[in-house]
Amino acid sequence: MLRLDAHLHVFAKVSAEFPRHSDQTMPADSEAPVEVLLQEMEEHGVGQAVLVQIGGAELDQHAYLRHCLKAHPERFRGIGLIPTDCSDPAAHMDRLAADGDLIGFRLFDLGGPFDPLAPLDIRTTATYPIWQRAEELGASFLFYGPADKLPAVEPIIARFPNVKVALDHNGSAPPNEEDPRPLRKIVLDLAKYDNVYIKLSPQGHRSNEEYPYPDTFELYQSLLETYGAQRLMWGTNFPGVLNDLGYVRALEMFRMHMDFFSDEDKEWIFSKAALSIYNFGE
Repeated sequence: MLRLDAHLHVFAKVSAEFPRHSDQTMPADSEAPVEVLLQEMEEHGVGQAVLVQIGGAELDQHAYLRHCLKAHPERFRGIGLIPTDCSDPAAHMDRLAADGDLIGFRLFDLGGPFDPLAPLDIRTTATYPIWQRAEELGASFLFYGPADKLPAVEPIIARFPNVKVALDHNGSAPPNEEDPRPLRKIVLDLAKYDNVYIKLSPQGHRSNEEYPYPDTFELYQSLLETYGAQRLMWGTNFPGVLNDLGYVRALEMFRMHMDFFSDEDKEWIFSKAALSIYNFGE
């Protein structure tokens, strides 16, 4: 079975050819080269992957991502970023999507702040034109943010049912949340929208047990029961995973240790769900 890693990052050392943002977490001389990723994929039977931009939202800061997409068109598709202060987000999206290999964009919020008690006209939000352009382009969104922000995003998800939205890192629902689990409830409630998907990722840092972190499994089972495997996608969060449990264990955790996933479920989780969002030309 073809496996598809639906969430990871690659980046080069800062250079004139590949400019990017640098800070303490991503120093200018650090790198996560695509060659290392390809070796991990080859060793563990992963055929394709979705590269999520990291290191800045400006067009020139996408240089390494675009380089990788062009060098390996059958292996990768990309997710870009949009600057928060972008004066013409539609033009920015058009330029990134022009080659057909960058097929979605990552969002961090709806654009606010808003009064939670006041009526909300989503047409006045900063991201509304971005959603309009995404619908026209046939692009998807990847949402990364705390689960308690998701209620603010719900109206615009409902307004654009043709724009598919993947929630990063299990929708940011913590597996160790205490009852009545309000954050998980927020994530599960969004399953009523057919255009919402979940990216599954390991949560060892929130576990009190050793690998494969069985005390986190109930979260994944609840996501399966609510969303169905057709809307769940596996992702490793490379390169961070290399400093934690390792690429192969991030794969085997879902493939071998969660017996509530059927063989058919795994076909969706490891490939078919992602392919229903991300066009690999197949």
